[in-house]
Amino acid sequence: MKKINDIKIKGKHVLVRCDLNVSLDEKKEIKNDLRIREALPTIDYLARNGAKVVLISHFAEPEEKKDMEEKERTEVGKGTILPIKERISKLMGRRDIRFVPDCIGEGVEKEVKGLKEGDILLLENVRIYKEEKDNSEEFGRELSKLGDIFVNDAFSVSHRAHASVARIPSFIPSVTGMLFEKEKKILDRVQRAPKRPIVAIIGGAKVESKIPAVNFFLEKSDHVLLGGKIANALLAARGIALDLPAPKDGLMDTIKKMDYTSPRLHLPVDVITSYDNEGRSGLKETAPGKIGKEKDVFDIGSETRKLYGNIIRQAGTIIWAGPLGLSEKEPFKKGTEEVGRMVAENKKALKVVGGGDTGEALMRFGFLKEMDLVSCGGGAMLTYLSGGRMPGIEALKAS
Repeated sequence: MKKINDIKIKGKHVLVRCDLNVSLDEKKEIKNDLRIREALPTIDYLARNGAKVVLISHFAEPEEKKDMEEKERTEVGKGTILPIKERISKLMGRRDIRFVPDCIGEGVEKEVKGLKEGDILLLENVRIYKEEKDNSEEFGRELSKLGDIFVNDAFSVSHRAHASVARIPSFIPSVTGMLFEKEKKILDRVQRAPKRPIVAIIGGAKVESKIPAVNFFLEKSDHVLLGGKIANALLAARGIALDLPAPKDGLMDTIKKMDYTSPRLHLPVDVITSYDNEGRSGLKETAPGKIGKEKDVFDIGSETRKLYGNIIRQAGTIIWAGPLGLSEKEPFKKGTEEVGRMVAENKKALKVVGGGDTGEALMRFGFLKEMDLVSCGGGAMLTYLSGGRMPGIEALKAS
């Protein structure tokens, strides 16, 4: 794959696929701009070297284009990427970042043609078109009309077969961006010569997408530490915590095929749960097998934190994807925070963290700078390390 500094960009329209998908609070303000900051080196390099920069990104789950058009263009509606424009402007010290409330069509093409060297134009959330997730060839062709060169700087979504990732390289010369290269370089190092013991920490909410990664790390690593909904699913599937919701149809059989007897697999030995019993409600720490009438599991317990800490302190390589509980809420932050502290304190280990939620948590707790790599996409990181399919990389290699 060619890199961004392998090509001439001055005077060229350069289409950049970024991952600017940050979360907003109730006031429609950005809660954490880590992903935006990570995208800036590539954007700045292109603008400083005379490219006419066109930015593509998804942003949350939007309303479809026809619904968004019913709103005022300046309104921050559901899923519009407009709030990102002001943050890019602020971080780059520029007031001239442009925005167009669409992704394709004559109006967008006219805006693009009007760009001068060094200009930056942000397109609307690419997912306002269902053709994006459908990986439509025609949609990819329409997007490619906006650029002379395509730069994939979104390693975090390169495990998705989406049009802005996997189709555009079929139509115009394509290269990797700086963030893409940084993430891939460190992950290649983890793949080729990891220092043992290798400890994989897997949490978060996306159970189905993380099961293959758990299976992979059970074979390749020395320890797999689970938290979050993936741990809850395994506890329920194994009958350890009978009152937890069973995994969705189709997942139970997959989970039951996992190697439950592996000494590498570590599940929570205690958890933080809610309860509602005889008119009394609250939180308690309990063993998973004694959940009883508790409503849910929100975090790993104190004994689990100690167990995981002893393993983490001995690690030579640490791979972490997904918070270990509902870490954004004060009562349930201890698991992720204390594990984060123990990972940060292990100075000898190579520490690779993936996923926006995990990165946001570590930034909130002050441990982000202690990590060797914070990948913007936990799913992409796990897929790449476990040898899964990466349509974005396949498309770049074939271009």
